[in-house]
Amino acid sequence: MSEVSLQAVKDYLLGLQDRICEQLAAEDGGTGFREDSWEREQGGGGRSRVLENGAVIEKGGVNFSHVFGEQLPPSATAARPELAGRSFQAMGVSLVIHPKNPYVPTSHANVRFFVAEKEGEEPVWWFGGGFDLTPYYGFEEDVVSWHGTARAACQPFGEDIYPEFKNWCDDYFHLKHRDEPRGVGGLFFDDLNRFDFDTSFALMRSVGDAFIEAYRPIIARRKDHEYGERERNFQLYRRGRYVEFNLVYDRGTIFGLQSGGRTESILMSLPPLVRWDYDWQPEPGSPESELYEKFLIKREWL
Repeated sequence: MSEVSLQAVKDYLLGLQDRICEQLAAEDGGTGFREDSWEREQGGGGRSRVLENGAVIEKGGVNFSHVFGEQLPPSATAARPELAGRSFQAMGVSLVIHPKNPYVPTSHANVRFFVAEKEGEEPVWWFGGGFDLTPYYGFEEDVVSWHGTARAACQPFGEDIYPEFKNWCDDYFHLKHRDEPRGVGGLFFDDLNRFDFDTSFALMRSVGDAFIEAYRPIIARRKDHEYGERERNFQLYRRGRYVEFNLVYDRGTIFGLQSGGRTESILMSLPPLVRWDYDWQPEPGSPESELYEKFLIKREWL
């Protein structure tokens, strides 16, 4: 087995945060991200970067965090009780982009590494991550290119990786209480240690690098699309689903809050404006209805 290198993972993640912020700021064309460094009392800290009220991005956050401690939070040991009593280190880059224009999809990405250690025993480690797309108005061209880039990122590691991670994403980003997908999916993986460290790390890097390659062309295609109050209201209504998922189901949010992470950084994923309308239904035959009928369904895009 290849040797675990925490420093190599950390260096990659910090560089990834830099590159994603540079490209998003260039596409936005506004003032760029502001940085806020923080420390965690129990161990570790991070670097939060937030862009608000940009020309294209209404609110976007790209966070790096590296936290460690002597005891794992309940969210980490619930599924793996054998890890109880181990010290841990967790590091990752997590981002959510909420554009102004309703024709530009919201997007989320995350890549992370976790290791739990105990004296006299082999470390237990794994990688996780992925990216997913949440459109308000669907364009098949965008979704096909998104999944095509996702598949290309997985291809060097085996023909079965993309279908597995694609299905995992569909199943994970699903609002059980509404029986509804959050968006059109992408990739999701967790507990990845089936390969040696070097191969697993390479797969995580491939997914991390692919995010901006998949997302920036979609922003460029849609950011100047004309819209009005109707489209804006629908965007704010659909953002409510995003909030529901992140606060009820998202593992990263739950882990961050339970492990004493920085609340402002953890909740930067929430949009600045959102609305809930009681029992709202789209008009039959409308573009809003088309989102539900053609895009918010589990399907093969490639």
